[in-house]
Amino acid sequence: MISRLIPLLLGVLFFHTTRAQPGVSQAQEIRKSLVRITCTEQDVDYKVPWNPGAVGGGVGAGFVIEGNRILTNAHVVSNNRFLTVERQGDPKKYVAYVKYIAHDCDLAVLDVENPDFFKGSSPLPLGGIPEIETVVSAYGFPIGGDLMSVTRGIVSRIDFQPYTHSGIDSHLAIQIDAAVNPGNSGGPVMQGGKVVGVAFQGYSGDQAQNVAYMIPTPVVKRFLKDIEDGRYDKYVDLSINYFKLVNPAQRAALKLPDDDRGIVVTSVAAAGSSAGILQPGDILLSLDNVPIASDGFVELDNDRIEMTEIVERKFKGDTVVFQLLRNGQPVTAKVKLKSAWPYSMQANSYDTPPRYVLFAGLLFQPINRDFMAAVAIDDLRTRYYYNFYITEELYTAHPDLVVLSSILPDPVNTYLGQFQGDIVDSVNGKPIKVLDDLASALAENRDTYIIQFLGGGRPAVLERSVVEAARKRILDRYNVAKEQNLANPPAR
Repeated sequence: MISRLIPLLLGVLFFHTTRAQPGVSQAQEIRKSLVRITCTEQDVDYKVPWNPGAVGGGVGAGFVIEGNRILTNAHVVSNNRFLTVERQGDPKKYVAYVKYIAHDCDLAVLDVENPDFFKGSSPLPLGGIPEIETVVSAYGFPIGGDLMSVTRGIVSRIDFQPYTHSGIDSHLAIQIDAAVNPGNSGGPVMQGGKVVGVAFQGYSGDQAQNVAYMIPTPVVKRFLKDIEDGRYDKYVDLSINYFKLVNPAQRAALKLPDDDRGIVVTSVAAAGSSAGILQPGDILLSLDNVPIASDGFVELDNDRIEMTEIVERKFKGDTVVFQLLRNGQPVTAKVKLKSAWPYSMQANSYDTPPRYVLFAGLLFQPINRDFMAAVAIDDLRTRYYYNFYITEELYTAHPDLVVLSSILPDPVNTYLGQFQGDIVDSVNGKPIKVLDDLASALAENRDTYIIQFLGGGRPAVLERSVVEAARKRILDRYNVAKEQNLANPPAR
């Protein structure tokens, strides 16, 4: 799927530590705009969703940009409860707030209420993409240190990479070999007095040595442009799969000329921008009049890069135009871009508590990536629905995969353990597509509640009078503060 890829390897986010060498005179100027961020965070608890999670914290970096704002990584300030910022040479800690946050590209903008914080600082200017084999300097606070640190490295690769923070998004990233470590997160990577990237992730030492990544300025500038209207609309996506046409035999079979041009669409997501416009089998020849090579790359800004980058630089509501061949005939297709909401289910989530419904000691929750990481689900059918939620377009019938995640034991539910881990299909004959459907069905004044699970086996049956009699007993026994949370459903 274009621009959305599962991470290849475990990434390491540079939140907490880093190592560096003293810079030169330029570093003295940069340190005036470098910010040390201390975040007190509170994670959520998917196993006991009515309870607050553990409190923790860490240190990251940021830097001053135009408008008396601070730019940093989203993972530095996610799930925060309290933020303070400091500048070198000023012993005072200032309270800060997240103004905008973009989990899909791991960037955030902070506000500081006290304007005194910015006295003596200058916004760091944003530059372009550095050339391969040129030197860059990364600034930050390695290992949570109090003083600025600088490391130098070489730009070794410019390519699309999975962004570990969301776990599902891929964007342009620049690989450097500077000794960057956790704690550099959010710090600027500089060249020629301009910011050319934001340090954000790398590999652990047992996977690769001196391999770190920075978010390049096209991604940063796109984020800042997106929030100009006061909200962040997320990245847009074509939501198609395609196949490269580099095999001469395959090109001949499709009656294509031997000009190394064009790719073939293999699937189009029903919930994506291209639904109803592009079709499987279309041969895409150009995107916004930029020729598409047979490996899916285009020439852009004097560089050769995946065609996805053209889409990556656009915004919600923008359009792209394809020249394509359909059944051998030339066709022009215009696609209005939007985000593909089903992907959010398989992305890491932050800043929102889990949604759930507790009924007769039965805990129902919609599946997402964080839930699957926290709760062991052995049911093969449920795992299938999660793994193929996007590729098999299972979201069309079940936007929420509402599962009976656990049971608080009580006489009212003694014989219902066999259903744990199953996905709810209907209640009293009403289809359950999202968690709100379940809450509404269980709130109805019925003598009996018949809960049917996917798979067509015997349903779970509960009598209303018995459920009501057990309600307070269960809440008191397990110290349940709230029976349901339906707030903040994902946008669809």
